[in-house]
Amino acid sequence: MHASADSTSRALEVRGLSVTFATRRGPVPAVVDVDLQVARGELVALLGESGSGKSAAARAIMGLSDRNATVGADTLRLGDTDLLSLTEQGRRRTRGTRMAMVFQDALSALNPVLSIGDQLGELYREHRDMSRKQARAASVDLLAQVGIPAPDKRVSDYPHQFSGGMRQRILIAMAIALRPELIIADEPTTALDVTVQAQILELLDSLRRDLDMAVLLITHDLGVVSEVADRVMVMYAGRVVEAGSADDLLSRPAHPYTEALLRSVPRADRRDATLHAISGSPPSPANQPAGCPFHPRCEYVIDLCRTSRPALTPLEDATARTAACHRSEEVRHATV
Repeated sequence: MHASADSTSRALEVRGLSVTFATRRGPVPAVVDVDLQVARGELVALLGESGSGKSAAARAIMGLSDRNATVGADTLRLGDTDLLSLTEQGRRRTRGTRMAMVFQDALSALNPVLSIGDQLGELYREHRDMSRKQARAASVDLLAQVGIPAPDKRVSDYPHQFSGGMRQRILIAMAIALRPELIIADEPTTALDVTVQAQILELLDSLRRDLDMAVLLITHDLGVVSEVADRVMVMYAGRVVEAGSADDLLSRPAHPYTEALLRSVPRADRRDATLHAISGSPPSPANQPAGCPFHPRCEYVIDLCRTSRPALTPLEDATARTAACHRSEEVRHATV
């Protein structure tokens, strides 16, 4: 497993990322002051409930934010390239060739009127100057690499002729076609059955190892995280509230939100235990409470939490662990 990415191996470095949406009721902050790094060959999971800002952060990194979004960052680097200094044309060239995104809805992400071979082949023809015949051969090899049976025949099929799991594999094939340095996978296992989810995750895991790609995996599924992630970053209300190695963070969470998420997952060794539910709902980005945004739902809340928002700070006697909680050490030493 990788430690926190150092400057020589770092594929992605983000510091101070913020995304604010302009609405009729005024500006709405969706992402606030987020830092993250991903090393080559490393898989980092960005974890949190819907509305926590995960996808907004990912789209901002890719340069795919909506028109009403204002994106700001102190640092946004892909390898040795400063993404903030690129023109829009430069960002478009970077997408696909050096960074790629796997979306959660494969059916809407693929063009329904073009065969899979045409869609994959276009990448090779546009970016690698291949002939149509060469592009088709490369597409067949790519489909085989992501586990599509009979790729030489299926390359002529259309998206609706594939199952949901197979379409997701095709999206991953499109993402890795040009061997990018970074893949951002946004909920890639949504709406797939458990067996297919496991297959997709194993595929992502093996590809990043074989191709030495950095992977930023966006998910709300703790089972997904425990299987493949090297490091985990937990987001709540647009901010990172905890980060660390997957093994350490999942075994000894230091933020009440992470602990609550872990307790809400069914466990085979606790069949008689009542399934824990987190009370309340995440706050609206436009109307966040004072102090710590999690305090209305928190079992560890004290008066300080209602008035003072805790900063993301390193934990005592823990390597590369940070948490934004006034009682992080107490939470960390409690039994999950």
